[in-house]
Amino acid sequence: MKQRPRIYYTESQKALMWDRWQRGDSLEQIAQAFNRHHSSVQGILVKSGGIRPAPRCRSRLALTLAEREEISRAVAAGHSLRSIATSLGRSPSTISREIRRNGGQRSYRAHQADQAAWDRARRPKVCKLAQKRALAYIVGSKLQLAWSPEQIAGWLKRTYSDEDFHVSHETIYRSLFIQARGALKKELLQHLRRTRAMRRSRHHTQKTDNHGRITETVSIRERPASAEDRAVPGHWEGDLVFGSNNSQIATLVERHTRYVMLAKVDGKDSETVIDALIKQAHKLPRELYQSLTWDRGTEMAEHKRFTLATDIQVYFCDPQNPWQRGSNENTNGLLRQYFPKGADLSQYSQAKLNAVARRLNERPRKTLDYETPAERFAQCVALIS
Repeated sequence: MKQRPRIYYTESQKALMWDRWQRGDSLEQIAQAFNRHHSSVQGILVKSGGIRPAPRCRSRLALTLAEREEISRAVAAGHSLRSIATSLGRSPSTISREIRRNGGQRSYRAHQADQAAWDRARRPKVCKLAQKRALAYIVGSKLQLAWSPEQIAGWLKRTYSDEDFHVSHETIYRSLFIQARGALKKELLQHLRRTRAMRRSRHHTQKTDNHGRITETVSIRERPASAEDRAVPGHWEGDLVFGSNNSQIATLVERHTRYVMLAKVDGKDSETVIDALIKQAHKLPRELYQSLTWDRGTEMAEHKRFTLATDIQVYFCDPQNPWQRGSNENTNGLLRQYFPKGADLSQYSQAKLNAVARRLNERPRKTLDYETPAERFAQCVALIS
């Protein structure tokens, strides 16, 4: 079989690749700039898991090429090692080691010595998780609970005073995506919120759903200031998460504590959804359910019936602005770790939904200073009891 010719990229082309990848361009868009197939670009980026390698640089203490050229000329002229060291302002032992490791006085050549030093400096640094196996075990166990690397890093810092048990979320990501580090198993990637083979830039654009419109809505702009600044508990955000076979579940997130509730719904028609939301609302004290913010989905067409049954005002986002329910959008993304796209959500019982909600509520959150939503919500319940 005839093999394809191997494609080579210059260092400047690779730098442009990484610039565009970090900017959020797709593999296809980057490949078009070089008139190549996207697989050739992927081959470059996947080597480091989509994480741009740090540029190599020399230590300010290392001998420079100019200094090595001075050494070469001085050796050829028969100068002593001590006189060479004095002229360069270096230790005699530094000059002695430099000449000895690069062929001795008869064979020393500046450019060869400089390249050899550069090659010797290229060594894989053992990352902290590979050195500290107990720490790696803890990190792995939390990843299996679907905690994000940032949540794990924050929780470790809050839980352990010993810095040996502290690790940055970036180190965790790099250990997952760069398997050559040998610290964390590749299988743990499936527990991340987004299970991709390479790490994507935060600037990578994503499509958003465009729900239908409803009438007689109260705008989010009329929502109380206490809800906007999250100063007090009791203001919730809601939405539907969809699955295959026309299945869905209702998600509710409290803005102050990020506490999550999930409700099983047997259909996306407004009557069914509103009935489920009314049932959920009656489970909470009135002080902890004062408002509900929703996207403009037709499932909320009967929002007035919900308000009459619960005395809870419903506010609606601006058209095509689901980001105005940021807490809920983030939670829906987290839920995809438990309910993948394409799954039939009708197979999950309310008991299973409650168990998933409990898992989410027991995960530490950066925005809560790495406390859990369950801890914060329990404090709110205690205050009104």
